[in-house]
Amino acid sequence: MQYALIIREAPEDFARRSDPAYRDGWVAYSKALAQAGIMTGGAGLTAPETGTILRRKGEDHDVQDGPYPEGKEQLGGFYLIEVPDMDTALEWATRVPISDKGSVEVRPRLQM
Repeated sequence: MQYALIIREAPEDFARRSDPAYRDGWVAYSKALAQAGIMTGGAGLTAPETGTILRRKGEDHDVQDGPYPEGKEQLGGFYLIEVPDMDTALEWATRVPISDKGSVEVRPRLQM
């Protein structure tokens, strides 16, 4: 079964991405997933202010630069992993090197 580990980060975490010590934790985690043979995909994302949001307004669309959603966390990236069950996915999620201001959502991939 595939699961997405959806990483949410605080604004200050995005600023720390240029810090080698911070980055090294992410590199080590990515390598551990790859060495375990369970990573099937994923990507880090640029800072939220580089994004654009498109919202449907009836038959039209509204485009807004910079997502600025409600809340203090922003989507930082995701991993797709293939593991036998939710418990195993949660075990891997506890190893994600987020700060105490971030979070990891574990969600099964929709099977179509």
